[in-house]
Amino acid sequence: MTPTLVRHDPVRDWVEIQERMLAPLYEAVYERLGVDAGTRLLGLDCGSGLALLMAAARGARVAGTDPDGTRLEQARQRLAAYDADLAGSPAAPGPYDVITAFHPTGRGTRTPGALAAAVTRSAVRGAAVVLAGWGPPERCASAPVLGLAARLSEAAADGSAGPPVPRDDLDERVARAGLRPDGSGRVACPFGYADLDSAVRGLLSTGVFDPAAAATDTSQVEKELAEALHPYVRGDGTVWMPNVFRYVIARVP
Repeated sequence: MTPTLVRHDPVRDWVEIQERMLAPLYEAVYERLGVDAGTRLLGLDCGSGLALLMAAARGARVAGTDPDGTRLEQARQRLAAYDADLAGSPAAPGPYDVITAFHPTGRGTRTPGALAAAVTRSAVRGAAVVLAGWGPPERCASAPVLGLAARLSEAAADGSAGPPVPRDDLDERVARAGLRPDGSGRVACPFGYADLDSAVRGLLSTGVFDPAAAATDTSQVEKELAEALHPYVRGDGTVWMPNVFRYVIARVP
């Protein structure tokens, strides 16, 4: 039976439900790079700031940019205890020795050209630039669920909606941005939810389903998403989807 879904607030649901699913990715990258009190870190498309908060807790001096003013305000609240520079665009003056572009769940659309411009403007020579994305589809239980967004979006009159789970083009983006590859890794980031309603709200907060909602309507998307999630509902009512994410580290030449 499809649950009765409450009207969701995408930013609140992202902060309270979905964003924490990516914490293992952030932590793995910071551990590998040795992010600490000697690090100046810039987060591109930083959203509501969890990744920056985790870096700041390690002692790093952090800054972030995001075009979404509501999410950026959440980041400001989270980082109020730290001397963080947060802005819509461009980034606060650097230079930075670590630049991250964490946006694997669909919010970010940073092009190689924009990435190269941000790096040129903000990074020191030899700085680490980190891009992240989905791992192999066969290792991401969420992939078929998120694929629903593409199928629903086909109803759009202009046909402009693309696939919600992008192919793994991280290496290509590194090359086109003029960066030097310096390793990669994979991190398990399971999506776990207290119940079906939380799962629907969390996934909707990623923005992946926004084109589908525009092409049809939000209630229809909620209904079909809930149905697609049923195979992942466990006996106790929780929802569990194992996923693997990939990150690439590059260096500024």
